[in-house]
Parts: sequence; structure tokens; C-alpha cells
Amino acid sequence: MAIIGIILFVLLVLADQLTKLYALNVVKKEGYVEVIKNFYHLVYVENRGAAFGIMQNKQWFFIIITIIVFAVFGYVLCKYKIEGKLFFAATVLILSGGFGNLIDRVFRGYVVDFLQFSFFSPVCNAADYYITIGAVLLVISVMFCKKNIAPRQPEPEKTN
Repeated sequence: MAIIGIILFVLLVLADQLTKLYALNVVKKEGYVEVIKNFYHLVYVENRGAAFGIMQNKQWFFIIITIIVFAVFGYVLCKYKIEGKLFFAATVLILSGGFGNLIDRVFRGYVVDFLQFSFFSPVCNAADYYITIGAVLLVISVMFCKKNIAPRQPEPEKTN
């Protein structure tokens, strides 16, 4: 399951970064791209804060928080074996989204946002949706699934 998780993580981060490159190269120049009339459009925003633009210009804070989240998930993944598929999906989504936005914060100094629905005014990106969906799945998994993780069993020693 670890290999599948790594492959999904890489693919999701790649998809996030490729869509952000599109936003940088096309949407930024156009200013506004209507995808589905009166429902879904693209608009370029440089977000130097968190969700909904709060805590502007606190990049180091967000970088540190992301690293802490990665450390906690890393510890859990090393110490425990993921058994629940919903928990597994949530973990991959949260880590992929966090890493996608971390790349932006470190290399650009801001997060590229460009996805906007008419019924939801904040402008987001794919990584934001990964994190949101992952968090919802994590809550559902923890509340309703019996087996999410189990302690890792030590490898039996080989005798020659």
C-alpha cells in the first residue's frame, strides 16, 4: 500500500503544480477565464495568507505548520500500519495538498489560487481541495470506521 500511496502523492502534487503553471502562464495574462457560464471560472490570485486570505504575509508560519503536519503524519505512518482505505485516502490527499502549497510558499513566496465557483466566492487551487476533501474523509474515517491503523509488528529476526 505504501507504493500506491507514494505514486498517488506524486501524481496529485504533479497535477496541482501543472494546473498552477497553467494559471501562471494563461490565467494571469487573461485575468479571467469562464469555464462554465455563471458557475465556474478561473481568476488568478497570489495568496500570501491561508484559507480565505487570512494571516497575510506569514509564509514562515505556514511553512513551519506544514512541516509539523508532515512530521506528525510521518510518525504515524512509520509507527502504525494503515488499514482503513478511507484513512489512507485522507492521508494521501492531505499530504499531497500540503506539499503542493508548500512548494508554492517556498519557491514563489505565495500560493497560486485560481479556481472559483459562483456559489463559493473564495479562490482556491487543487491542493486546497485535496486538503479539504482529505480532512472531511479523515473525520469520517475516525468517527465511523473501526479499523484505521494498527501498530506495526516488529520484523522477525532472521537466523542463519
